[in-house]
Amino acid sequence: MDEVPRRLTVVQLLPALQSGGVERSTLEIADALVRAGHRAVVVSAGGRLVPQLEASGAEHVALDIGRKSPLTFLQVRRLRRLFMTLDADIVHARSRLPAWVGHLALHGLPAASRPRFVTTVHGLNSPSRYSAIMTRGERVICVSDTVRDYVLRHYPATDPAKLRTIPRGIDPAAFPPMPWPDRDARARVAAQHPALSGDGPLLLLPGRGTRLKGHADALALLAALRGDGLDARLWMPGAREPGREQYIADLEAEAATLGVADALAITPPTAAIAEAYAASDLVLQVSRKPEAFGRTVIEALSVGRPVAGWAHGGVGELLHELLPAGAVTPFDAESLHLAARALLSRTGSGADISATMPARLQRYSLDAMQAATLATYRELIAE
Repeated sequence: MDEVPRRLTVVQLLPALQSGGVERSTLEIADALVRAGHRAVVVSAGGRLVPQLEASGAEHVALDIGRKSPLTFLQVRRLRRLFMTLDADIVHARSRLPAWVGHLALHGLPAASRPRFVTTVHGLNSPSRYSAIMTRGERVICVSDTVRDYVLRHYPATDPAKLRTIPRGIDPAAFPPMPWPDRDARARVAAQHPALSGDGPLLLLPGRGTRLKGHADALALLAALRGDGLDARLWMPGAREPGREQYIADLEAEAATLGVADALAITPPTAAIAEAYAASDLVLQVSRKPEAFGRTVIEALSVGRPVAGWAHGGVGELLHELLPAGAVTPFDAESLHLAARALLSRTGSGADISATMPARLQRYSLDAMQAATLATYRELIAE
């Protein structure tokens, strides 16, 4: 990775370091900074990922800058003093309230010694004056062209020249191409979840236990495929989680009504998601709300599994580019059924994903994301 001419101190701001895509990106950039010889500092309320952050050589400063309370703005002075003590070069905000606190802290410093301000728009937040802070960076990183278009549509005063589209990235080594079908992976998964046994296709829908993830659409697809005479099975890792008991009961009732309860496994999240992709024959991304990026699409395609999903938001953007056969008109159940049948037949544009995808996924690698982000820092410092 290219190094900047001098050692930088980059301070990233976010609410906490518990889990999630924002947190993962924060750790990935901190790691890239340290490996390039820079100083990486993260300011948050803390969380279970702090040891992982510090193990990379980055530093953590515990400051509650993400709690939704007017009292949070009392942290502005403390944050300003921190920027001065660290002699920060870049302040990179990844969430709205921390961005507001960071913005106010910066504007209390002399312009000549003020760190440069970067924001990343990770999501499609409801347009508002509160959300507009994420467009106030001197550079605004958008995690997809979908996000870039969203920013320009809802905040037309934003200068397009300061926007940088840097897609989220995955480590290809963590999601290596696997043979399709992978009977060993399927056998291991079926040993844990007997409902997934059988010779028919396995559908995979990873995601939290919320209606927005489209679990009901996946159940309808399962019923349609089994109605075609296929011994299809469906695995929903991540849907079963504390506090979602009623939702799971509703899904199980719907599965019983459709006659597919015996072909369904609704489980907690799996730590072996790459193995889950390898065991599957078709991955579903049917979120009812448009997503900013759609990491599942990239992970599954990297393993060599086709993806079918609603063609809106970042998921639609990725599918149109990488696997058009999997891009389905949102909420059109019959079109999803037809697309699934075509992709499961292993003919046409979904036939040999593992042979064609690696080169096309380079733009979505972790290395590419890290390099582009550090280049954005370098560009600002050069000014």
